[in-house]
Amino acid sequence: MRGRGRRDRSISRPVPKALHRYSRDHWNRVAATLVVLDVARAFQVTRIKVECCRDERFVKARTVNPKNFFAELKRRNVYKVAVAYAIVGWLVMQIAATVVPALHLSDAITTAVVLLVILGFPIALIFAWAFELTPEGLKRTEIADELPKKSARSRAWIYVVIVAGAISVSLFFFGRYTANSKPGGLTEAPAKSIAVLPFENLSGNPENAYFTDGIQEEILMRLAKIADLKVVSRTSTVRYKRSPENLREVATQLGVANVLEGSVQRTADRVHVNVQLIKAASDAHLWAEAYDRQLTDIFAVESEIAKTIAETLQTKLTGSERNAIAAQPTENTEAHQLYLKGRYLWNRRTGENLKKALAYFEQAAEKDPHYALAYSGMADSCVLIPIYSAGPPQDYLPRARAAARKAVELDDTLAEAHTSLAYVSFVDFENAQSAKEFERAIFLNPNYAMAHHWYGSVLLNALGRFDQAIAEVKRALELDPVSPIFSVSLGAVYTRARRYDEAIAQLQDTVEMHPEFYWAHRFLGWALELKGATGQAMAEYRKAFELNDDPVVLALLAHAEASIGKQNEARQILAQLTEEATARYVPAYAFAVIHLSLGEKDQALDWLEKAARDHDGLYSIFFNVDQYLDPLRGDPRFEALVSAILSGNVK
Repeated sequence: MRGRGRRDRSISRPVPKALHRYSRDHWNRVAATLVVLDVARAFQVTRIKVECCRDERFVKARTVNPKNFFAELKRRNVYKVAVAYAIVGWLVMQIAATVVPALHLSDAITTAVVLLVILGFPIALIFAWAFELTPEGLKRTEIADELPKKSARSRAWIYVVIVAGAISVSLFFFGRYTANSKPGGLTEAPAKSIAVLPFENLSGNPENAYFTDGIQEEILMRLAKIADLKVVSRTSTVRYKRSPENLREVATQLGVANVLEGSVQRTADRVHVNVQLIKAASDAHLWAEAYDRQLTDIFAVESEIAKTIAETLQTKLTGSERNAIAAQPTENTEAHQLYLKGRYLWNRRTGENLKKALAYFEQAAEKDPHYALAYSGMADSCVLIPIYSAGPPQDYLPRARAAARKAVELDDTLAEAHTSLAYVSFVDFENAQSAKEFERAIFLNPNYAMAHHWYGSVLLNALGRFDQAIAEVKRALELDPVSPIFSVSLGAVYTRARRYDEAIAQLQDTVEMHPEFYWAHRFLGWALELKGATGQAMAEYRKAFELNDDPVVLALLAHAEASIGKQNEARQILAQLTEEATARYVPAYAFAVIHLSLGEKDQALDWLEKAARDHDGLYSIFFNVDQYLDPLRGDPRFEALVSAILSGNVK
């Protein structure tokens, strides 16, 4: 009892008398209430502290000092995202620009990719400001700021930028250099470019082939008068059959984006022409039309076709160009038919065909004395006949001169007429006048390939202005990319410039493409001989002679024979040509070359002086740059001859 009393006294406190009236249950309830209040008070304080802390962080995150704005951009990695996005975005655009054309997809895909990349840029910057990538995942920037920081920051973004940049640069150079290494050295075809393929002759009469070809060529020539439009010349398109199966491949070879196909049917005094303009890459028909007219309305049909094509391809037409494509060269239908026959034969150049072409042109001029194109055709035939050894220049050059001047007199706006007069002036040793006429022709019709070709391959080449000459011939090849004569002329200019490796490569390519083309073998042999490959040169000369019995190529063969000590063989060829000269025209240059190869300089000079007096065109004007004549350099007689030729004072 004593023990229990001591324990009670130790845990008890005196209780006021006023509280004695409350029971033990009451006090238990009071104690429980106090505990609940203590817990609630503790919870309230914690909540307030957390919210205060959170509010301070939000205020700090959302309040940016304008002076520290750029520092804040850096802190939030906005700069990094901008740089990375720009590089990756450019990479995506480069991929699109490279892949879409390669797969022949719509250009709209590339446009859409570019727009999406541009629109995504501001979105990426906003995202970079508001969020940050952390080890725990994507977090709002204010939350990420409270997370523990790593001692070493990740550099992964730097590697991403470097790799993306390297890929972008690689794609840039890949696209740039592969674009320039397409077949034929052609770049991507401009949208405003066209090739007029050979029209189909539906007349049922093969003799009407000249008419069908003539309509195609005249439409092409009208289009060529539009400076804003690239038009491939007829000599490149003639090798493709009507309506080829793979238009895309043909267009790529010709370097154009669009192709015009057509057919012609002539019955009595009516003509029916069908044409269709096709976008080669997609084989989509841009325009098609059928014309059923009187034969006398053929020029109007050609003009309508040319005008519609120009409008469809959205080319810019000047007032003079509109007049040019609407021109009616003659009102005489019979004269027009004769002209078409002459041009048909002129395009199939041989000595005999040139003479027949000349006869048709002369008949056309008789039917219509005001037909300028007929006189231009006469001049072109007369200057080429001696070059093809089909007649002496004394018989044809005066006629060429008169016809060319008449053509310009009748129509001073005709590029063909000025080109004819330019060539005649060149043969007459009137170099300044020749240059003026060539430049006038090119001004009137920048797409007239023959003007560029003759200007570069004859006049500029003969004057030793080789860089300009090469540029003009290359321009001709752009307009007529598979023309064999233009390709040969480029090789010839390289040879004159003593750039033999380039010449041989160019001429070998031409032989590969046109194995039956006489001029390709002849000029390849010449380049090989000057390079020192005499055996190969002789093989090419013999091949050329098999294709065309041109006496000059025999003289070149004799020169090669003599250069390796075969004097007897060279003299045999000299005797053969001397005999032939009694029955046919043999250029004086041929005899000069053989005598010079035999060391007989005086006889060689006699023949060279005769060649100059004859104005033989293809040879005497080149004496100043002819490598065969190097042994005569410094000889007073030879230097006086060259000076007389260059000054136009040959007597």
